[in-house]
Amino acid sequence: MTTTQQPAPVPGPGTATAVEFNTGRKSTGLQKRVLAGGSVGQFIEFYDFSLYGLSAVVLSQLFFPSQSPVVALLSVFATFGVAFFIRPLGGLFFGALGDKIGRRKVLYVTLLTIGVATAAIGLLPTYAQVGALAPILLVLCRLMQGFSAGGESVGAPAFVFEHAPVDRRGFWLNITLAATALPSVVAGTLILVLSQSMSDEAFMSWGWRVPFLLALPLAVFGLWIRSRTEESQAFKQVAAAEQTKEYSPVREAFRENRLRMVQVVFVMGLTAMGFYFLVGYFVPFVQTSGNLTREQSLMANAAALLFYAILLPIGGIIGDKVGRKPMLIAGAAAIAVFAVPCFMLVTSGSLTLAILGQLLFVVPLCIYGGGCYTFFVEIFTTRTRFTSAAVSYNLAYALFGGTAPFIGTALIGATGNSIAPGIYLAVAAVIVLLLLTLTKVPETRGNLH
Repeated sequence: MTTTQQPAPVPGPGTATAVEFNTGRKSTGLQKRVLAGGSVGQFIEFYDFSLYGLSAVVLSQLFFPSQSPVVALLSVFATFGVAFFIRPLGGLFFGALGDKIGRRKVLYVTLLTIGVATAAIGLLPTYAQVGALAPILLVLCRLMQGFSAGGESVGAPAFVFEHAPVDRRGFWLNITLAATALPSVVAGTLILVLSQSMSDEAFMSWGWRVPFLLALPLAVFGLWIRSRTEESQAFKQVAAAEQTKEYSPVREAFRENRLRMVQVVFVMGLTAMGFYFLVGYFVPFVQTSGNLTREQSLMANAAALLFYAILLPIGGIIGDKVGRKPMLIAGAAAIAVFAVPCFMLVTSGSLTLAILGQLLFVVPLCIYGGGCYTFFVEIFTTRTRFTSAAVSYNLAYALFGGTAPFIGTALIGATGNSIAPGIYLAVAAVIVLLLLTLTKVPETRGNLH
């Protein structure tokens, strides 16, 4: 492995710390294990989160019984959003810890906690068994998921970023993030197989619990992979330099990076909306607004997510060539143009058109992802990267990602228009496009800090 040591460009006030990043073309065994560990962690985190969205219709019947299916579904999506609103607190806690003691140690805790919380959902009694206690316990499990995901969702990409070759960061980060789409395919397929292989009564009684219970052995597998990694040279250098003085990652992050954290909130907010429309909303949305069966909805969504997992690393490769900002601008413009037509196709009532609509929806998301998924960690220095990225990333997902299914459902209920969520997304894309073109959002490609 060849390394180059240079003074770090600093994105804000403060003292630069020279750090080493790998710039060689050949990847080492350690780097590949880090990439695998980061990808597996992202898979498990999003398996847990997407499973809840894919099971929304079932959970609404078991935990939020109501004479109105829309009200019950809104209750489930409100609980879905609760986990996102606690994520910034988890990001603040685990981010500061990760900048102080290391990414690797924190990622052990976050992964295990997510696995335990998700498995616990599979063991919960239903409303028919314990009444109002059932949704309360469900909310507590979601809070536990969200708090730990606040660290995992940023810690894993930051860990991979600091080990990745500088000229392939986009590719490596997008491989890691592509793993966030596969869980919905796996979870959706598992739900489909279970629902098809047993009666509706059996599935509603215990079959729905099986995918949740599998989260714990998956987490244990992820911990085993991470046990074979170590901290990056960049982090070790910063940690050694900070041992000689009092150091608060939280204070330093907000003092040095306030503007850039705000920029990350808006940049990542758009991809959060798009991604959670794709993984947490389209399956129940197609059932209720597109009049397709649960099996057809899962099939259409699985096709789109497989396409996303293939296309996103390609977006990363292009981002490594042309830069992060051009990908952000092109992606935001494409989302603004295609959002409404895609929602029209998805709600057409035709399985073929629903699949086509979701496939088209993936393309602008992956163009945008070719810039944003590297941008949000590359913009910050090593010494405050975990804290700064975790707070801003999770705030974006709380404000825009976690609320997307709820707002989408509420907009349809209020307007009676099935494409209202697409209009909402298109407007958000225009706002972000203006931010990217009219304000000083930096190009981060190649930064060594």
